[in-house]
Amino acid sequence: MPAIVLVGAQWGDEGKGKATDLLGSRIDGVVKFNGGNNAGHTIVINGDDGSREKYALHLLPSGILTPGCVPIIGNGVVIDLGVLFEEIDGLEARGVDTSKLIVSGSAHVIAPYNRTLDQVTERFLGKSKIGTTGRGIGPTYADKMSRVGIRVQDLFDADVLHAKVTGALAQKNQVLVKIYNRKAFDVQAVVDELSSYAERLRPMVADTSLLLEQMLDRDETIVLEAGQATLLDVDHGTYPFVTSSSATAGGACTGSGIPPTRISSVIAVIKAYTTRVGEGPFPTELLDVKGEILRDNGAEFGTTTGRPRRCGWFDAVIGRYATRINGVTDFVLTKLDVLTGMDEVPVCVAYEIDGVRHDELPMNQADFDRAVPIYEVFPGWTEDISKARSIDDLPRNCRDYVDALEKMIKAPISAIGVGPGRDETIVVRDLLD
Repeated sequence: MPAIVLVGAQWGDEGKGKATDLLGSRIDGVVKFNGGNNAGHTIVINGDDGSREKYALHLLPSGILTPGCVPIIGNGVVIDLGVLFEEIDGLEARGVDTSKLIVSGSAHVIAPYNRTLDQVTERFLGKSKIGTTGRGIGPTYADKMSRVGIRVQDLFDADVLHAKVTGALAQKNQVLVKIYNRKAFDVQAVVDELSSYAERLRPMVADTSLLLEQMLDRDETIVLEAGQATLLDVDHGTYPFVTSSSATAGGACTGSGIPPTRISSVIAVIKAYTTRVGEGPFPTELLDVKGEILRDNGAEFGTTTGRPRRCGWFDAVIGRYATRINGVTDFVLTKLDVLTGMDEVPVCVAYEIDGVRHDELPMNQADFDRAVPIYEVFPGWTEDISKARSIDDLPRNCRDYVDALEKMIKAPISAIGVGPGRDETIVVRDLLD
């Protein structure tokens, strides 16, 4: 079975974890291919007794919760080792087996100085800040591109690790002390901190590109899971208000070592309205009571940071863009139930920029900053849809809304989330078919 790419179609927080979970026991492996602990997936699993277990994942692939599935952290990820083991320990304390986890030896490690640089830089930027999580993600990717980064494999050679930390701090300590008036980092202290994780990490480390090739040759099903989302991609997102990695389908290849010829489909997760966290343009943002209703009903608070998410109406221009950039074959529409009770539901079908209509995302970031949404308004619904398990179970107005979105975003909606639970989903078409 070829590999399947799973991406977010908006600014993140669309529910990619639930989409992975929806594929269930038929998945043999899940690869996280980009990002770090600057984003998270929340997965709700319904127990046989009617209870609900909520799991918040940050570094670990969502496949960690699927028995028999091999969870893999790919080479494109940057890893805070303290966070990784804290997350593992938290899951194991709740009875989750994490013994199958595999980590790429080529993944980069977030060093303590990366976190500090991230935080002081954001403070220095003031009103011009990007809105990062301050967890060292951007500086670690910058080190990677500058070829002064530390990789997982470096932790197992004391001389190499010491030399790399020494080289990195020769420049970074100058910046910290002379520009930001912060204390310099001690080389040995950093080496000791990173080395302290080595022995526990060693059994998990492998050549993940080779492993994935072997799994695909055995006709096993692999899901390549993105962190963040299309509009946060460093190349294709709303730059500079983006993440530091490739969160689109193309990044799945570079972040995992799987060639594009082995990818069979691209599943994009898209919310029935739009949210984003952090700074940057957001044409459909609601700064009124309706925005508060969406935030409260949708529990729109960051999985990793707890920050309230900015909320707005569905943006079909962004949806079409995601289809084009990722080559989307299937959409999973999430949180449709959050719109229940709205008298009417507007959808942004185009933008007006300086008096001119734009049906596609403008190339110029300055134009996007000035974009005014053009809305088509749909009648709402009041019926509870959480028990719906087929399209026919949805009220007429709700079905019309879904049908309209599908036409606007130019790819089929193959699954619809009508509640937070694992089973609260309408499957229109088998995502593995």
